[in-house]
Amino acid sequence: MNQITKLFEGQELRIAGEESNPLFLLKDVCSILGLEQVAGVKRRLDDDVISNHPIQDSIGRTQQATFINEDGLYDVVLESRKPEAKKFRKWITSEVIPSIRKHGGYLTPETVEQVLSDPDTLIRLATDLKEERLKRQQAELRIQQQQPKVRFAEAVETSETSILIGQLAKLITQNGFRVGQNRLFKWLRENEFLGKSGSHYNEPTQYAMERGWFEVKERTINNPDGSVRITRTTKVTGKGQVYFINKFLSLKDVI
Repeated sequence: MNQITKLFEGQELRIAGEESNPLFLLKDVCSILGLEQVAGVKRRLDDDVISNHPIQDSIGRTQQATFINEDGLYDVVLESRKPEAKKFRKWITSEVIPSIRKHGGYLTPETVEQVLSDPDTLIRLATDLKEERLKRQQAELRIQQQQPKVRFAEAVETSETSILIGQLAKLITQNGFRVGQNRLFKWLRENEFLGKSGSHYNEPTQYAMERGWFEVKERTINNPDGSVRITRTTKVTGKGQVYFINKFLSLKDVI
């Protein structure tokens, strides 16, 4: 498949790859979804959803650019809190993907001539059609497998309520991954989402805070002796809930 361009509400989405494995220009996807830090989005994606392909810039130069496959596309959609994200996902699954994968093996006049002169052409067309049907079924299965992620994201993406780590553990368990509060704390520390020692123990790392996955609530307590004590509680934002549920849905048996 040559590079093609689709328009979503006036914004370009450049697509490369093959009909069975379309690839989407990460820069365009981020622009449509209102995600400004393209490099940061790329870092959070798994390596197997990313690839580099040549594109032509506005003045005709050929440059290497980052593309993502379907799985990567859905992961990026989950990061966006823009209202259009849901509409964009539906546009991709109901219009873009079907139009790319629509089988083009109908009998044009040229193809008829080939069939008459070479019967193997008809066999090849039938084989292509069978393979295309299988690829379409596999694509539909991938979309179905993404639905748990999408349903959860839609439920919390607009939520302004942050929750405790223990509540996040319950949500993860409800989504099919049994984990308790203590084991989740341990996993978050080991994977550098929370501090491991000292005064920052179990508090969000700078990396996690910058991405909006956590917030820290401070509370002032007046002690009986007149002194004042400040407690700090780590909570998971709506964006963080989406991210970690997504993480656990894609990483089986991580804990």
